[in-house]
Parts: sequence; structure tokens; C-alpha cells
Amino acid sequence: MVLLIAMIGCKQREENQKKDSVITEEYVTRVITTLASDEMRGRKWSSAADIGRAADYIASQFKEIGLEHFNGLSDYKQAFEGKSNVVGMIKGRTKPDEFVIFSAHYDHLGIRTPVAGDSIANGADDDASGCTAVIALAKYFKNLDKNERSLVFVTFTAEEAGGIGSKYFSENMDPDKVVAMFNIEMIGKPSKWGQNSAFITGFDQSSFGKILQKNVTGTEFQFMPDPYPDQQLFYRSDNAMLAIQGVPAHSISTSQIDKDTLYHTVNDEVATLDMKNIVAAIKAIAVGARSIVSGDDTPTRVPKPDVNSM
Repeated sequence: MVLLIAMIGCKQREENQKKDSVITEEYVTRVITTLASDEMRGRKWSSAADIGRAADYIASQFKEIGLEHFNGLSDYKQAFEGKSNVVGMIKGRTKPDEFVIFSAHYDHLGIRTPVAGDSIANGADDDASGCTAVIALAKYFKNLDKNERSLVFVTFTAEEAGGIGSKYFSENMDPDKVVAMFNIEMIGKPSKWGQNSAFITGFDQSSFGKILQKNVTGTEFQFMPDPYPDQQLFYRSDNAMLAIQGVPAHSISTSQIDKDTLYHTVNDEVATLDMKNIVAAIKAIAVGARSIVSGDDTPTRVPKPDVNSM
């Protein structure tokens, strides 16, 4: 027993060292600054040039990390009807047909009515912060190289147009093979509880949140239930398409959505973000996901809703 405890402690120290060396503030800042730069022109899903520039950048990061192509694709773009999700994966060592998804949406609102001469809705928090998390987590888990389940890293297009990208992705994914979905939506600023905290939408719909909270016990971080139930956030982001099929698919966020005056404006800029908050959230998700990635924990399924009542 003493030997087993020592081995577990050694494994966790190794994973923590890898996490801290890979998920750095310098790396996070570089990625998010590129995604939310003026050169991306607000990543409007309907502008082929602008959204394509962002897709190319994300694909280049997946290639640099060394992700595999997903589900028979010839590259990292899951193309459909003139649009593309960007997807990569790391095949599981012993449970390759069980999938854990890490996702965010890479589109935003594009060019808007100028405010003080600025017309680009950069979407730094919404959702370049989430995309940066997906890329950083892909780099972390690829470096760790210990996942028993297959890991899918996807950035969706056209979330701002009603979740078109995630709908297509979900229709081409067997929900019975998806163990969990970590959808990351706006982690650029401290939550209502301050630093080292995030909330999980639909917390009571499965055991997903309890597993994450268990895994970060002993750290400074905490995962909390969604404090904004009136906003119905569980069914307002890209997790919804799989959640309605019973998948424990949840969004993780730090956004104070009821107070954020920069949401969906041209002022959602990198300069307004708290990089330490982003780094802390990404590291916490990496730790929170450990037992799901390893196959030791399997979240309970989400009760399928009455779609007609939604």
C-alpha cells in the first residue's frame, strides 16, 4: 500500500511538472494574441478569408503539436457546406474507441459599427480564450503521452450563428462513444468568486463536475455550479448538441455574464484579459480531466431532455 501511494504521488508530481512547463503564461499569451489580433478581423464565420485565416492558424498549431487527423480526415479541417471545424486527436492507448472531447468556438462577430474608430470585434475572451485553452491542452496531453482514452481537440465554426459547426460535428460523432466533453467558453477574466475558480454549466445533470472538483481537491482551484441558471447556459453553447443526446457535455467558464460590458463588442480585446486567470483555468482543466482521460472515472450520462420543451 505504501509503495502504491508513493507511485501515485510520483505520477502526479510528474504530471504537475509537465503541466507547469507546457501551459505557461508566455505560450498562452502568444496564442491568444494571434487569434484575437486585428489581422484576424474578428473571425466572422461567413467571411471565408477572415475565418479561414483563423482556421489555418489553429491547424498549424495542431500540426506543430503533432496531433493525428480525426476520423479519416486528410487534414485538420472538417469541411462542410463551405465551412470548417478544426479538429485533431490523440489516440487512446488502451481505450481508443472511447472519446474525451475538448472544444471551443473560434468564430466571432467580424467587423462591426465603429466605436472610437475601432470596428473589429476581436473576440479575445469570446472565445479566443477557449480556443487557446484547447490548443494548450492538446500540447499538454501530447507531451504527457499517457491517455488511455482517445482525446479529440476541436474548435467549432459558426457558434455565433446558432452552433452550426458543433451541430455538424455532433451529427458525425457516435454519442455512445463520447465519454465526456469539456467545452471551454470565455475564461479570460476572474469569475464571481475571484481567481482560481470556474463554473460548470449543467453541474447537476451528470457527475462530470463532481469528478473535476474531486481531482482538483488540495489545489487552490475550485469548480462551481453555474451561478446564472436564468441564462440557461447549458443549452446555449457548443456542448448542447451532444448534451441533448445524453453525453456528459458541459461548458466551463469564468465569465460574469451578467456584468460583462465588453461581451459582443469591439472592446473585447486582449488588453482586457487576465492572463493569469486563463493559465490557472487551463491548468485546472488539465488536472480535473486526469481521471477521465486515464479511464479511471466515467461521468454519468445526462438525462435526455424533451427537445420540444427547450
